[in-house]
Amino acid sequence: MDSLIIFAILLGIGYFFGARTEEQHFRQLQKREQAIHGLMLSTAGAKVALPKAHQAQLFTGSVVISSDFFKTFIAGVLNFFGGRITVYESLLERGRREAILRMEESALAWGADQVVNIRIQTAELSGNNGKGVIALEVIAYGTGVR
Repeated sequence: MDSLIIFAILLGIGYFFGARTEEQHFRQLQKREQAIHGLMLSTAGAKVALPKAHQAQLFTGSVVISSDFFKTFIAGVLNFFGGRITVYESLLERGRREAILRMEESALAWGADQVVNIRIQTAELSGNNGKGVIALEVIAYGTGVR
């Protein structure tokens, strides 16, 4: 009985700090996205004509976002019953937004007018012998032109 109470307390602490950290990261992402609103982004492929570009350079942004204890526990419960595991969707959203922002920030520092042919790659880093996601790696890359 005591171990169940301790587990419930630890689960509650994990939920509180995990939710707080995630909320802070979303607020920070929103502020940074508003600051970069002037850079044009395009996912168009190589067959689309570029504007008058004098220089081009490849830019990347990458991030590894880890799951907290609460999300991992809830995902395990949901996986037991089957269906969509929605607790990892916010991890993926945070990872994509952070990777794109890092790519945009490096392109702006270089002086790019726009970033074209943007691609995003995602990889799961598993733990417990492949039974559960412990982290996601997201890489965004594109060609900056000026």
